[in-house]
Amino acid sequence: MKLLFDLFPVILFFATYKIAGHGAASQGAGCATAFPADIPLLQEPILLATMVAIAATFAQVGWLILRKKKVDPMLWISLSIIVFFGGATLYFRNPAFIQWKPTVLYWLFGSILMFAAAVLKKNLMQQLMAPQLNLPDHIWPRLNLAWAGFLFAMGGANLIAMKLLSCDGWVSFKLYGLTGLMFVFVIGQALLLAKYMEEEKI
Repeated sequence: MKLLFDLFPVILFFATYKIAGHGAASQGAGCATAFPADIPLLQEPILLATMVAIAATFAQVGWLILRKKKVDPMLWISLSIIVFFGGATLYFRNPAFIQWKPTVLYWLFGSILMFAAAVLKKNLMQQLMAPQLNLPDHIWPRLNLAWAGFLFAMGGANLIAMKLLSCDGWVSFKLYGLTGLMFVFVIGQALLLAKYMEEEKI
């Protein structure tokens, strides 16, 4: 359930873009091509999808606040980034900004993990996952490093997709590709950590 909640803006972004179809003004144009200023925002699927993603992220935060639940710091960061890059996309009518958003988000989270470990001497992955996972102390630094490396790799994968794929291709990659990579990484991580959890039980 939490996974669907976290993916809510991404799913709505994808669905809005696909349902809206291709506006005539964007035909033949790449996703990184700025649209003329006189074109209404609602006419271009990528711009409309960006508006929906911003609204969806605000809705996530508002829902948690209304239910008097804690808003995770990562969600606040996500909101700030989507507002900045989404707002720039809408203001300049240039989808390149929203394309950069996943890379900036992943690299920022990766940098936070590395900075906390190297400078603050805090293992954020351990603080986040220790209540659910009972692992040996020497595993936590490796797990923290693995997540940081994976997040940097995800940001790089998004940049490659931006360069190589069409606008349609990038929108699909944002949902299926990046989410799929995350699933594969989490499953692989769970398989590797399973033996340590079994050892702790014995």
